[in-house]
Amino acid sequence: MRPSGRNLSQMRPISIETGVMAHAEGSCLIRVGNTHVLCTASLEETPPRFLKGTGLGWVTAEYGMLPRATNTRNRREAAQGKQSGRTQEIQRLIGRSLRAGVDRVALGERQITIDCDVIQADGGTRCASITGGWVALRLAVNKLLKAGAITADPIMDHVAAVSCGIYAGQAVLDLDYAEDSEAGTDGNFVLTGAGRLIEVQMSAEGATFSRDQMGQLLDLAEAGMADLVTAQKAAVA
Repeated sequence: MRPSGRNLSQMRPISIETGVMAHAEGSCLIRVGNTHVLCTASLEETPPRFLKGTGLGWVTAEYGMLPRATNTRNRREAAQGKQSGRTQEIQRLIGRSLRAGVDRVALGERQITIDCDVIQADGGTRCASITGGWVALRLAVNKLLKAGAITADPIMDHVAAVSCGIYAGQAVLDLDYAEDSEAGTDGNFVLTGAGRLIEVQMSAEGATFSRDQMGQLLDLAEAGMADLVTAQKAAVA
């Protein structure tokens, strides 16, 4: 039995509220169970210096967690004068994942920055950030299309992410913190709406896992992806 009482293949409740930031080109608040992330998209009409003259656009991301997003207060990274290695790794993952679903030629020489701020954490914050970040990106691109700044839609497909793991010897979908902290194997799966893999992060946390178990986790991730894409479509409709 899972601590939450969910079935092995059951996602937590998903909701995505858009238009939560008045000034951002795209914004949403994504809730996956008790994990809540504010995602905003900011448009700059110039690309990063390394892309000037290439005709290519860029999508990047920044990630952060509020001090009381967790059970105990975490010191603000700004107060420490640098980002942790974990924060840098997560924001690079978000940027890589979202760029994989974008035609950077069609985007043109401009940059969209996705900011993901974790308001409340209960496992799967990076996955919620990717899923919500795509919605914020979609809304920002919609504004470009409506204004005639671009003529072709650069977003090629949905991008979303979900965690899966081996908890109490069983493959489970969408780990919350209670499961994630005790999982023998933990994995994050980033996929497109068409089911193409963008990135898989898997590690044995306390016990090794078999190839068959890895396949079980991928099957669960694909099932969870359907729920995430449905939520994304409803949010941007």
